[in-house]
Amino acid sequence: MIKKILFLFILPFNIIGQNYDTLKVIADLPSDLNEVSGIELVEKSKYYWMINDGGNKSKLFGLSEKGKIKKEIDLDAKNHDWEDLTSDSEGNIYIGDFGNNKSSRQNLQILKVERKYLSKKKARVSKIKFSYEDQKLFPPKKGHLFYDAEAFFYFKNNLYVFTKSRVKGSPGITSVYKIPAIQGTYIAKKIGEYENCSQIDCWITSADITNDGKKVVLLSQKNILVFSDFTKDNFFGGTIKKIPFKYYSQKESIAFKDLNTVLICDEKSHGKEGFLYEHKI
Repeated sequence: MIKKILFLFILPFNIIGQNYDTLKVIADLPSDLNEVSGIELVEKSKYYWMINDGGNKSKLFGLSEKGKIKKEIDLDAKNHDWEDLTSDSEGNIYIGDFGNNKSSRQNLQILKVERKYLSKKKARVSKIKFSYEDQKLFPPKKGHLFYDAEAFFYFKNNLYVFTKSRVKGSPGITSVYKIPAIQGTYIAKKIGEYENCSQIDCWITSADITNDGKKVVLLSQKNILVFSDFTKDNFFGGTIKKIPFKYYSQKESIAFKDLNTVLICDEKSHGKEGFLYEHKI
């Protein structure tokens, strides 16, 4: 019995630094982030910022590089279905409250947390409300369930939302929509579409863009998609590289650490996963 207890005690420490597929584990995330759905590195901030999925508390977490919670900020907005994080060059954070499993929501929004609140315990948010230009029914018919989303990023004063398809036979299709990064109510303009693959683990669950705006990554359970050599915001018009995973887990978050390294988080499931990973691309 003593040996078993000792084994369980040292196991989490032995995991750190191991490789899962090509993913290097750098931290075991705390239980407060069992359903982590977004990660972002913010300009001039020493923390890794994270959020939880819908149904959890409306909190923004700041973590150390070792995965320890150093900061918690209560936000004055309900967590309907928070799905991803991004930030701008001024250090403001944006939260994508646009999870939409049945494509029936009419209160899609992106929450902006100004940088001045990142040192406080509570924060007010401003809201960027939107609807998709090509959605007419709520919910649409089964063959048009294209309006769920888990991924977005900030680029040149706009926010780019990448949808996930819940249409049978076409789960790998993602459409990208453009929205001004200014408080208000908007019709999101569709500017592109890409099909990852035809399997359900091809859903796009997170996205990010490098600080220089030259490289985009999209995350799925199956792979990382890397887009480069594009012009302006025609992200799908350049070079596309696919990096497959061998190790399956519910990967929900991706962010650039530097121009050639990404951070990835997965949700804890059945007592497994729930890690912060590093990956070279």
